[in-house]
Amino acid sequence: MKISGLRWWVVGLVALATVINYIDRQTINVLWPNISKEMYPDVLNAQEFGVRFPDAHADIYSTDLAVVEQISDAEKKAEALDALPRVDLQALQASHPAIYQEIQSEKHYENENAAPDVRKQALATISVIFMFAYAFGQAIFGKIFDWVGTRIGFALSIGVWSIATAAHALANTVMGFGIFRTILGVAEAGNWPGATKANAEWFPTKERALAQGIFNSGAAIGGLISIPLIGFLAVYMSWQAIFILVGLIGLLWLLPWWFIVKAPPESHDWLTDSEREYILTGQKNQDVDQDGDRDEGYNPGTGEMLSKKQSWGVIIASAAIDPIWWLFIVWIPTYLSEVYNMDVKGIAIYGWVPYAGAMVGAWFGGLLAQNRLKAGWSVNAARKLTITIGCLVMLPALLAMANPGSPTVAVMIMAAILFGFQTAIGNVQTLASDFFGGKSVGTLAGFAGMAAKLAAAGLTFWIPQLTSGENYTPVFVIGAALALTALAAVWLLCGRIEPIRPNAKSS
Repeated sequence: MKISGLRWWVVGLVALATVINYIDRQTINVLWPNISKEMYPDVLNAQEFGVRFPDAHADIYSTDLAVVEQISDAEKKAEALDALPRVDLQALQASHPAIYQEIQSEKHYENENAAPDVRKQALATISVIFMFAYAFGQAIFGKIFDWVGTRIGFALSIGVWSIATAAHALANTVMGFGIFRTILGVAEAGNWPGATKANAEWFPTKERALAQGIFNSGAAIGGLISIPLIGFLAVYMSWQAIFILVGLIGLLWLLPWWFIVKAPPESHDWLTDSEREYILTGQKNQDVDQDGDRDEGYNPGTGEMLSKKQSWGVIIASAAIDPIWWLFIVWIPTYLSEVYNMDVKGIAIYGWVPYAGAMVGAWFGGLLAQNRLKAGWSVNAARKLTITIGCLVMLPALLAMANPGSPTVAVMIMAAILFGFQTAIGNVQTLASDFFGGKSVGTLAGFAGMAAKLAAAGLTFWIPQLTSGENYTPVFVIGAALALTALAAVWLLCGRIEPIRPNAKSS
């Protein structure tokens, strides 16, 4: 059996895996307003509640407060008052809605654990744990994909992360979520070095930016789908059931992947001869000795690879640009909840818009690079043009987020930022395969991914402090500086983007 255009089936499956990847990781961010209120419920001091609402207090506490008030010893009375239980405002909302609305409108309650910054810090802690695991996992999976190949590597990655997603249903503390996010982070990390390696294996150089854009659009589509989907499911299902459901989706993906991607293009018996020839002869970076015959490309050891300034250009560009993406995928729901007082349903209505911009950007970046290459531009010129456009779109939009005004304007500006990000990132991610042969691509992509996630973890950790008092301006200014840093790394460190020769100098 022969399948025409088999390489597009492969990239389609990788894009679908990326969609699932982002639905899985976004689930906790969308559900966090609900989850955090279970972990840190809004409560009212029982003494104050009894004084302000004696009738409702009698319904809830009977004579507890009256008994305490009769204690004559001041110290014992204070201890007894402090020992009184607190009122769960979610329960109060059901039993006495008018009183609940009055308390909420006045913010007239005492509970240090219900403060928005505490809930935000808990999400930051869980997210940082995930990112460290993700960074560690990218370094590991870069090597794993180089060792076991794309087929087994993807099966291992998505199988483990799907089980970890479903296991989130068992968590009810920061530690519990942290454990399952660690497993999820390590396993999900395989998606990106695996996608880069699949791109290098299945596509000629001139199509790699488009292929990268296609599966990068999977990240945008995942974000686009996940926010309204999870918001809709939250109306009818518990958050625990939602985690189990999205985990099962990933396990189903394994079936077509294992069936279709059964060999690399050199030996896949479903690949037509013309497509095989088109793929292999188009991989220009794998003719190191320039004798006109395809070889394995330049595949240095790790130490030699890291001695090249081009490798550091890829690593630094990734570390600078990636935190901008994570700033939004982690914090869009919390930002909308905190700044515009939205619940999960409101987040579902607005939160998908930035990902629409990201999806368009992923396609635009890939198509622009492909168009310029077909027009006869060099890989160097096409990559740098596309990356520069993306970074220059992000720069003013990030600064504009300091004072966006209405939520509609805010999400539209976010859409512009993520459009610029996705325009640039697909071409940044192809740089490893532009410089090195297929056996080294996964390793460099893994190092770049690890650096990117460590940088994103650092920014995420400081978000609660940087945004104290609901002021997000410092974060967006940092984002603008990161966009400039990524651009500088590509122009100054990567130098001319072309295959590196074994005798090339590092400077």
